[in-house]
Amino acid sequence: MKIALIVNPLAGLGGPAGLKGSDSADTKSIARGRGVTSRIADRLQPVLNIIHSCNIECITVPGLLGEHWCRKAGVVPQVLPMKVFEDTTAADTQAAVSLLQGHAPDLLLFAGGDGTARDILDSADLAQVVLGLPCGVKMHSGVFANNPAAAAEVISQLSSGQLLTVSRGEIRDIDESAFREGIVRTSYYGEMWVPETLRYIQQVKSGGKEVEALAVEEIAADVVEHLDADVTYFMGSGSTTAAIMGQLQLANTLLGIDVVKNGKVLISDAYEAQLFELAAAGRCKIVVTVIGGQGHLFGRGNQQLSARVIRAVGQENIIVVATKSKLEALANGIVVDTGDEALDQSLSGFIRVVTGYEDAVLCPVRA
Repeated sequence: MKIALIVNPLAGLGGPAGLKGSDSADTKSIARGRGVTSRIADRLQPVLNIIHSCNIECITVPGLLGEHWCRKAGVVPQVLPMKVFEDTTAADTQAAVSLLQGHAPDLLLFAGGDGTARDILDSADLAQVVLGLPCGVKMHSGVFANNPAAAAEVISQLSSGQLLTVSRGEIRDIDESAFREGIVRTSYYGEMWVPETLRYIQQVKSGGKEVEALAVEEIAADVVEHLDADVTYFMGSGSTTAAIMGQLQLANTLLGIDVVKNGKVLISDAYEAQLFELAAAGRCKIVVTVIGGQGHLFGRGNQQLSARVIRAVGQENIIVVATKSKLEALANGIVVDTGDEALDQSLSGFIRVVTGYEDAVLCPVRA
């Protein structure tokens, strides 16, 4: 089996930094200024371990687009000649994909988000089988594994011949500038072939309002009634949590994390370092909802709520809100992908979800 690897080294930096994406030219400098460092190596480790242990042939390109990460993990790849600068661009990704395609890989593995998926779509052969390792901020497309461990499992099964069929996965992306203004403007760009196993491949994110306004308002009323004095709340993104902020008559960042205490907004659109400092200093709680369709609780669109922030807050201080219709529509149930395997396993099991006023259900969570 031959795997071609391509990496977007900037993927995911914009999430913890509260930038809503990593496509802008100044992402790297802003993220560094906010204390955010790349987690690409951690995300790649499980799949590179499988590539190494299964003796899978790996081809890639120089530097941070591939070779750097392989050698760091002990994988010795075939490196195709290409000039790669430290600050890579979409054009570099597209050029790398075109180069790798000339060696007929069985699987094109890429680490990034929806922007990277679009670059792959624009430059790969239509018949190429791809698998996305989720590392970005925006991951609405249906070509990503649920998490790094799931990607490793898919590769393991492929290498042993267990998976022989593939299905079409949608490539979707949103407008980052609109996203920063709280507007989700998603577009369909095409489809690519992905290994067919719904347990390990995430579903396309559902767009639009799927829930009745009354159900959301009842959830908001329940949460507001039970807010504790002198406790700092990290209000997650989404329309359900926005309804909570609405009942509190507070300004809301629809697609960011707002910090609230005693009926006042302390920080609007907070980034990861700010949240960790608050969580380490005093009692905090997280209010978060589930992404419709995909089912992700952590790891998609709320990377500001990092593993260290969640640990500092404490799992017992996580309040999950969602309507029953949203929960029933989840193809894969509730999923967590914090980037910390031990934490993901700890979060797995059953979690209480507020589904209405004085109404809650227990839902299974898996990594």
